[in-house]
This record gives sequence, structure tokens and C-alpha cells, in this order.
Amino acid sequence: MNLNIVLVEPQIPQNTGNISRTCAVTGAKLHLIKPLGFEVDDKHLKRAGLDYWDKLDITYYDNLADFFDKTKGGKYYYFTTKGRHVHSDVSYEDNCYILFGREDRGLPEELLHDNPDTCVRIPMRPTLRSLNLSNSVAIATYEILRQWDYPDLTREGKLTRFSW
Repeated sequence: MNLNIVLVEPQIPQNTGNISRTCAVTGAKLHLIKPLGFEVDDKHLKRAGLDYWDKLDITYYDNLADFFDKTKGGKYYYFTTKGRHVHSDVSYEDNCYILFGREDRGLPEELLHDNPDTCVRIPMRPTLRSLNLSNSVAIATYEILRQWDYPDLTREGKLTRFSW
């Protein structure tokens, strides 16, 4: 099973670093759509991703049109506070792409308008604007992996100094 996490014009390097770590530990592929609000060698990006940066499967795109052109035929899910469907009510297909927008304005509304059936929302209190981007990606990623029965992930930990 393959999961693709797509960040459209991410602006905050620490968020992208945290998301890159989530991708590394889950085996999800990371797709970054330019323009980025930081340089890829940004120290905050690397610090948040720690020593997992070299474990990433990462692809860069010049813009949203470039992304859709190079991933034609994919199944796309748009995570947005404007979505009408709860993220955990959706059954995600293998090799799907889950898209997240900029921290300051989300995904383009034209994109959401044209794809209402695949716009999903993580429930939250109505008086608050949104979750942090890296938290949203983690919630979405683990919901999809739960539905897929956590393929290729270790389910059991072990103590280092004691045995069970």
C-alpha cells in the first residue's frame, strides 16, 4: 500500500520538517509543490525532520498544474476546513494523494469547488479556525494507515532494559 502526502506551497519549515518525519516513519511519499516559503536546506526544516531526511521519498513540483500533470489518474483527497465529509468516514484507495494547503490560506477554493466529493474535514470546534498543518497531516496519515491495517509498520515495541 502506498500513501502520498502532498503539501501545496508550505510556508513554515518546522511544519514541513515534522511532516517529513511522519512520512519517513510511515513510509509515505512526500510531494512538495512550489513555491515554498523556505529553502529546502533551511536549518529549521532539517532540525524538525532530524536524522530522517535521508529516509524520505520526496518529489518537488513547480506548481499545482505540474503536480496534476505528473500524477494523472491519481485519486486525490483534499483536506480542508471547508470540506463537507468527515475524514474518517472516507475509504481511501491504495496510492491515493492527500493534499494540504498553505498554513495561512489552505487549498485554492477553485480546486475545492471542482472536487466537492473528495474534500474532507477533520472535525473541530466551530469557533476555532484550524489545526496545525503537521498535526492535520499526522491525523490523516494514521487514519488512512489504520484503515489499511498499518501495512509494513511495526506494531509491537520492546523495552530496552527490562523484558516483559
